[in-house]
Amino acid sequence: MGLVPESRNCEAIIQAWYGGEKGGEAVADVLFGDYNPSGKLPLTFYKDASQLPDFEDYRMDNRTYRYFKGEPQWVFGYGMSYTTFEVENPRYNKAMGRLTVTLKNTGNRCGDEVVQVYIKRTADAEGPIKTLRAYKRVNLKAGEHRDIAIDLPMKNFETWDDATNTMRVVGGEHEIMVGTSSDHVKSIKVNL
Repeated sequence: MGLVPESRNCEAIIQAWYGGEKGGEAVADVLFGDYNPSGKLPLTFYKDASQLPDFEDYRMDNRTYRYFKGEPQWVFGYGMSYTTFEVENPRYNKAMGRLTVTLKNTGNRCGDEVVQVYIKRTADAEGPIKTLRAYKRVNLKAGEHRDIAIDLPMKNFETWDDATNTMRVVGGEHEIMVGTSSDHVKSIKVNL
């Protein structure tokens, strides 16, 4: 879906897929500000087809948020709201298998945010840039901040291991990235 010209001339674009019977009312509620949107893109929107490998190339190189190295039109997990949020101070408790972050509603309206957690094994040069491993929807009032706990057990750190030809937790340094989309993240490194 190429939306480059539209994005230059519009303040927002609503993707209302499969709206169903009440889809029109839902879109009207968003447009008139009666509902604060909090949806996130479930895929990467590229600027145009030149950013993608040839159709007959089945490798993952430069495809999806997990492997794409360019600058897309909109990243995986992107979404707009009538308020703004910041994720701060990520900390991971390995013994509990829990990530905790501070989420702040820095805007003037109540709203939902989807806190997204991505992981990368730093020594895996051939693997994904990041992989979504957890998320949590949180509602905050204007100006409110809260510590958010997200379960992140060891199984979430599984990656492909060439040595054993299996998916498993490979020891070493891992980067945990947490934020409001796949590119708006704070990161910490942990050793497993």
